[in-house]
Amino acid sequence: MTQPQGFDTLAIHAGAAADPATGARQVPIYQTTAYAFRDADHAARLFNLQEVGYIYSRLTNPTVAALQSRIAALEGGAGAVCCSSGHAAQIMALFPLMGPGLNIIASTRLYGGTVTQFSQTIKRFGWSCKFVDLDDLDALRAAIDDNTRAIFCESISNPGGYVTDIPAVAGVANDAGIPLIVDNTLATPYLCRPIEMGATLVVHSLTKYMTGNGTVTGGVVVDSGTFDWSASGKFPSLSEPEPAYHGLKFHETFGNLAFTFHGIAIGLRDLGMTMNPQGAHYTLMGIETLGLRMPRHVENAQKVAEWLEKDPRVAAVTYAGLASSPWNATARRVYPKGAGALFTFEIKGGYDAAVRLVDALQLFSHVANLGDARSLVIHSASTTHRQLTEAQQRAAGAGPEVVRLSIGLEDVADMIADLDQALTKATA
Repeated sequence: MTQPQGFDTLAIHAGAAADPATGARQVPIYQTTAYAFRDADHAARLFNLQEVGYIYSRLTNPTVAALQSRIAALEGGAGAVCCSSGHAAQIMALFPLMGPGLNIIASTRLYGGTVTQFSQTIKRFGWSCKFVDLDDLDALRAAIDDNTRAIFCESISNPGGYVTDIPAVAGVANDAGIPLIVDNTLATPYLCRPIEMGATLVVHSLTKYMTGNGTVTGGVVVDSGTFDWSASGKFPSLSEPEPAYHGLKFHETFGNLAFTFHGIAIGLRDLGMTMNPQGAHYTLMGIETLGLRMPRHVENAQKVAEWLEKDPRVAAVTYAGLASSPWNATARRVYPKGAGALFTFEIKGGYDAAVRLVDALQLFSHVANLGDARSLVIHSASTTHRQLTEAQQRAAGAGPEVVRLSIGLEDVADMIADLDQALTKATA
């Protein structure tokens, strides 16, 4: 097929064909460490990046390669690199851009683990992060300096479900000549394609909606292929000679695939954050139904959020799909298929009531995950955001009285009934 294909067609077919050796129609799990070379010259050409192929599964694997191709197609990217987790994907995305003394700017509304990674862990590399409310574009512009190398945001934020005006933020990044990195985990390419809105790189935790069944840990970095890495001299890892490959210049040699090739040839080679082929296989199967699952997630989330907003035991609901949300207009403009299926609500009674509610729920599973077919709940302030100060928790939308819901695919009446009985017990 030569014409553009629809989302569901790509979700099933992109990156995959019948196995030429056996005729197997599903992508096989290539559970192998290494690959035989045809001869010494073939091996040398692979190691010199003069030929594309398989060397060692820390770098490349046919099952993982099929997944990379599928996700790149769904996101509209030039290429993609899969890795071991969403957190690994964030480091993989930053690795070619950064160096000691350089900084990134990140949204204040991020997953707590990402806040810790950016505020604490990256200091060990000599990198730093400035946290800015990306709704304030003037503040964002003011935060950019000569050492800023990227802007990072989540399309739909965890835990609050707040939505980012990606085109507006991308405009600021473009004016500054730096890449915008968007974590698209909660939206998935079904609800949002950041590259079409100006993003340079997209990252995902494949652990969540892309797999959709709570069986896999994985991540991916998708490269738009549109950024000129040689224009400013700010990204020498991509524009300047690479000593490990006899002076090869990634951008000059590989063009719009420079970031992707660097992610494999340098990132996976040296950081070793490799995705295993069985995990890639599970994610490929999960993606086949992504276009069926996401509308149901969104429909259920909308109904649950509307019910909670009307309940007198609830102080506030953050879901951007609600007409009362400050982010509703942005959600309708940037995310017309829906505002996702993750949000928080504040229960009257504070911290103690929130903990009692979590303990009283029966259908909702109390786990530190999201994006599952099952409905999930967690009290972020005492778990995923526990390492943050209360001020940081509130800035991230995870205050002591806040409960996070990941709305699954069950019958919505059963979800509401479970929340109703738990709210009764929590606020008695």
